[in-house]
Amino acid sequence: MQLFFLLLGLLCTVLQAKDVSVTDKLTGIVGKEVLLPCTFTSTDASVRVTQIMWMKGTTSLAVYSPQHGIHLPYPEHYQLVDPSQTSATLKISPINYTDEGDYVCEVTTFPGGNVKATTTLIIKAIPQNSAEANFGVVAGDQEQAVATCKSANGRPPSQITWHTSIPGNVSNTMTNNTDGTYTVVSQYFLTPTWTADGMPVTCVTNYESTDYPIPLKLSVQYYPVVTIEGFDDNWHLHRNGVYLTCTGKGNPPPTSYIWKTADGSPLPASVRAEGNVLYVDEVDERVNRSFLCEVTNALGSRASRQDVLVREKPNTSGAGTTGGIIGGIIAGIVGLAVATTVIMICRQQRRNETDKDEEENDGPPAYKPPPPSIKLQTEQPSGQETLLTNLPNQHEITYVEEMTPPKLRHPSEPRLYLAQDDDYLEQENPIYNEFAPHEREALREDQGFVMSPAVYV
Repeated sequence: MQLFFLLLGLLCTVLQAKDVSVTDKLTGIVGKEVLLPCTFTSTDASVRVTQIMWMKGTTSLAVYSPQHGIHLPYPEHYQLVDPSQTSATLKISPINYTDEGDYVCEVTTFPGGNVKATTTLIIKAIPQNSAEANFGVVAGDQEQAVATCKSANGRPPSQITWHTSIPGNVSNTMTNNTDGTYTVVSQYFLTPTWTADGMPVTCVTNYESTDYPIPLKLSVQYYPVVTIEGFDDNWHLHRNGVYLTCTGKGNPPPTSYIWKTADGSPLPASVRAEGNVLYVDEVDERVNRSFLCEVTNALGSRASRQDVLVREKPNTSGAGTTGGIIGGIIAGIVGLAVATTVIMICRQQRRNETDKDEEENDGPPAYKPPPPSIKLQTEQPSGQETLLTNLPNQHEITYVEEMTPPKLRHPSEPRLYLAQDDDYLEQENPIYNEFAPHEREALREDQGFVMSPAVYV
């Protein structure tokens, strides 16, 4: 029985706790303000609120009583916003890191007693991010910090990483500030060379799962790097208009260019120096020497040397090579053009032949008789066999039998037989009239085809 009443009492407590409504979790930003709402509701009209109080731990921060009004022990930091018989909202301003924790809203009722609920306040501070390339870094063989990235006064602390193609090392330090925030400083170290000057590097600060990139360009100071251009190994006597160009790179930038001879002698009279260019009006024996270009910046001076060899005659080996290359290119172009022309001509010929074949196939082809194949013999009555031998200069008479019907000629090309042609055949071949008179008549009546006369051997 005692256990039953104990469970009943716990159930009543839970039901009463549900009558107080608060926000379970809130986030406050350092230096800003935050509002913690608390509202009491009840379905029992006989229940009356006598007091609403906000506490942190055992410390009372603000009290409101419908009968006695507002009581604020720390009015400079905690206040109540528009309190009423059923609600009291606690305002905290300005927020600092010590405000993080659990806040309890307790409501006293009559005759129900006390009910309460808890709000957890989380304090954050948005960091101030910055990054810079370190100035005063001079190229050398010792590792130096070339860039610094800082995420100051953040809560929780930030995470810093570096993105760059230049290999190096990273050093991170974190400081706990007195206001509960954190400052993280990261430095990027490498052994600086002149090639690292101006190279990109990015500091990435990650705060609350959000990246904040800051791009940088490194600054590395270095002595001038000097190069000389313009000598093509073909400076010959009496050549005009040649010159040498001196290029100097440096950080700080170069301030002066000085041309000298390697042996310390004065510059020849045939040359003249103008800034970073050494002009040679006409090449002669005096130019056959070594020249120095000295470049100076704030760190110091560096020089480069160019040896000049003067030739007696022009060097044509390079020109020959160039001419061969150009000739090969021209020959290739000509060959390609010839091949293209041949292909086009062949295609045109095939096209013409195709057109011609189509024209010939439109009408019947001309008839061409087959070669002689049958020897003509005359049959005499039984017991008699007589050969025709009364023809002059004839040893044997043959007759061509048409094995296939004659083919029609094209109507546009009729062939006419003249009377004199037939007379000639009768005179030369008397037997022609005896064996093929009907063929001659047919040829004369129908000139759409041609019958070849007999062939005599």
